[in-house]
Amino acid sequence: MNDRLRPQRRDHRFDLIAFDWDGTLMDSTAVIASSIQRACADLGLPVPDDQRASHVIGLGLTDALAYAVPDMPKTMVPQMVERYRHHYLTRDADLPLFSGVREIVVALKEAGYFVAVATGKSRVGLDRAMDFSGLRPLFDATRCADECRSKPDPQMLWDLGDELGVRNERMLMIGDTTHDLMMAANAGAASLAVSYGAHDERTLEGHGALAIVGSTAQLRTWLAANT
Repeated sequence: MNDRLRPQRRDHRFDLIAFDWDGTLMDSTAVIASSIQRACADLGLPVPDDQRASHVIGLGLTDALAYAVPDMPKTMVPQMVERYRHHYLTRDADLPLFSGVREIVVALKEAGYFVAVATGKSRVGLDRAMDFSGLRPLFDATRCADECRSKPDPQMLWDLGDELGVRNERMLMIGDTTHDLMMAANAGAASLAVSYGAHDERTLEGHGALAIVGSTAQLRTWLAANT
């Protein structure tokens, strides 16, 4: 049977498990925030503090930079993008997955779920990250911010559902930011928050997640018991 025509499993609460990438699967939060800060310093722009620079993780790059540096003239956006990419791309090949992530994704695949990525990264950026990490073969589908409207718009999840033949209510979005949780709510999907990435537990509260877990070990346990 074609994987795209996998039947719905009645013993499963969900058919599609979608992950954010940065801060959820890959330990990249600090490098992204630092790259934004360094880009600002290069261009003589106000440098956002760590909280503001990390809050934008998960958004498309243009939206992220507009929030992180609200006083930046629009004419400087191309320069800012170039400087951000310069700093990030010098370090992205060495970014690690969070401990246990590979095992979590493999276990979901073996249990018969569709597994996908919905990320604020660009297509080129996600492809690089999947290749460096070796996770590319494990995902059934992926969507990026330069292919869809940026989170919290629901388009990424709706497109994934259309591609894989999964209804909104049978999707679970897992992410480390309020942007991920709001996207899931807007899509009519369920969400699970992880607090080991960009947004802390207090920030994640009140956005409709089924639960908030604080480690990949807790994530694996929750998924085994609730999906």
